[in-house]
This record gives sequence, structure tokens and C-alpha cells, in this order.
Amino acid sequence: MFSRHAGRPILRRPARLCPPGQRAYATTVRERVRIVDVGPRDGLQNESAVIPPAVKAELVNRLTRAGMDIIESGSFVSPKWVPQMAGTADVLKLMERHEGLHYPVLVPNMKGLEILLDLLSKQPKSEVPYTDEIAVFTAATDAFAKANTNCTVAESLERLSVVAKRATSEGLRIRGYVSVVIDCPYSGHVDPANVRSISQALLDMGCYEVSLGDTVGTGNPTTVDRLLRTVIQGNGGIPAEKLAGHFHDTYGMAVANIFTALEHGVRTFDAAVGGLGGCPYSPGATGNVATEDVLYALRGSPYEAPGELEAIAKVGTWISKTLNRPNASRVGRALEARRERENVEKERESDGGEAEAISAKL
Repeated sequence: MFSRHAGRPILRRPARLCPPGQRAYATTVRERVRIVDVGPRDGLQNESAVIPPAVKAELVNRLTRAGMDIIESGSFVSPKWVPQMAGTADVLKLMERHEGLHYPVLVPNMKGLEILLDLLSKQPKSEVPYTDEIAVFTAATDAFAKANTNCTVAESLERLSVVAKRATSEGLRIRGYVSVVIDCPYSGHVDPANVRSISQALLDMGCYEVSLGDTVGTGNPTTVDRLLRTVIQGNGGIPAEKLAGHFHDTYGMAVANIFTALEHGVRTFDAAVGGLGGCPYSPGATGNVATEDVLYALRGSPYEAPGELEAIAKVGTWISKTLNRPNASRVGRALEARRERENVEKERESDGGEAEAISAKL
């Protein structure tokens, strides 16, 4: 359906011109930070209403046009358990796909992987693949794992190892998730040493990266620092480049937690446009950190990330209105308010003062 050479508009910031009489000096090279926008999957899975595949596909398309290059596009989980993820195959077929970009999908078990592989086998070879990457997930506590997947952590790792082996043989990239790395809604505080051993198990089975999820959103810079010191440093520590941060913004700490993780060398973070999200198995957890908030926070820092802020914010406004829900991104709301003010000013300018003249005659 989509050519491997499909065009993609590239958003660029205008070049900064040097004032006359001044020399231009080379600027410091900023370090690249990867952002995985999980809005179309993790962001939508907790919505109360089932969302049509066409809307999900359009969300992926708009994020792509806004400059995002890794977009988690769906899940092959049973619709019985997460009805909002029904129709992922249709989403992959409907959305625009571009070579060089990644559209990972969540695969909870072998059945989900087999559905995906069957879908890929029927796709014309001339098209950009529906996806080249899967995500697998487990938890840091047995209590959460049982609530989410009806098995213990050890049992989930055993199941996932079979999935990973098959996915690897089929040439798919694999990314891992560990949920509730700070606190568990069922068993309380989580031991960082357990997070390290579980993350290592995912890496050993073939995951190129493991995303550490503060699913409840109770983490703060102190607890995130403690977690990453344990996971990264010392004997058996995991290299920071093998880790990602996944912070929910329940207590407004997500951006601060990202900067803490940056200090530890982590360079990949999950975020969701418009702050979409929540977790059906974590009562009280709010959405993921908003992509817009992360991009704004990185302005002027030593780091740069994909995505054009104004364009991403417009996507956040659109999907929030489409879902009839408040925009959870503070930056998105601020930019939307500014656009509305600018539109009012343009309307006043375009009427040429006619409204004021009529008012004066009354």
C-alpha cells in the first residue's frame, strides 16, 4: 500500500542569521535524546471508549509529520482484556509508513506474535513493513504481574523468552518493558536490585533495550536516582545505553525524573503526545509524561530530541479534542492558548478597524 520511497515532509527550524558586523561561531553540538511516543498504544489503552482504527492511524500519521521517528502504534493483546487495542492490524494497514522510522507494537505472548507474523507474511514485499519491532513486558513484582498477565514474574520471563527467540529468528527487533520499578500499587515499594535482575533477564533473551516504567507515577528525583544507581552501577550493573525511562506524571515529577535519568547517562525516554495514558492495572495512575513537555524542557539544554514542538502540540490539541478529554500537557495548553490569542489579534487586524468604527457611531 505504501511505497518504500514515500515522501515525508521534513520540519526544520529557520536558520539563525548572524547580525551584520558580527562573526558567526560554531555552536556546541547537542547530544541526541531518543523519544518513543507511546501515545497511540500506551496512551490510548486506558480510554473508556473504543477508538476507531482510522483515528489511531491518523494519530500516528500526525506524529510522523510532526517529526517523531519512533511511534508505538498498537498492541496484539486480546481485545477481551484491553478492548481499546482492538484493530491494531487495521491501524498498521491504514497508517502512513516511512522507511527508516520505527513503529513498534506490543506483543504479550506467542499468540500475539503469531498474529503479527501472519500479518507480515501477507504484506507485499514492495511495501514498507507494517513494523520491524515488537515490545514485550513484565513487571518488577509478582503482585503486579499476576494482575496484568495472570502469572508470576518468573513465569512471564519464561514465556517471553520463547517469544523473543521466535521474534529474533524472524528478524524483528525486541524492546523490553519492566513495570512498577519504583512502587507497586499492590505490594508497595520495589527493591531496585529486583529491577536490575529482571532487566538483565530481558536483555539476555535478546531485547536491545529495556524501558523502566514508573507505572504508578510516584517516583521523584531521589527515588529515581536510587533506582538507577543500583541498576547501572556496581557489579552486574547494566550500561545506561541499554536502558530507557518511562515516567508517568501522576505527581508532576516526570520531567524532573527524566533529567535525573539524563545525569545517569540514560538517553531514551517514552512519552505520549497530550499526556495520554494511564494503566488499567494501576489504579490512580495518570498519563505518561507529555511529549510536548519533554521537548520544551530540553530547550536550551545540552540535549536535542526529534519532533517539532509547535507541530507536536497541535497534534496533542487535536487528539484531546477528538477524545473529548482535557489536554494533559501543560506546554500544549499554553501553546494552544497562545495560538487562540494570535488568531483573535489577526481577526482584529483583518477587519481594518471596522468593528471599532461601527461601535463609535452607536
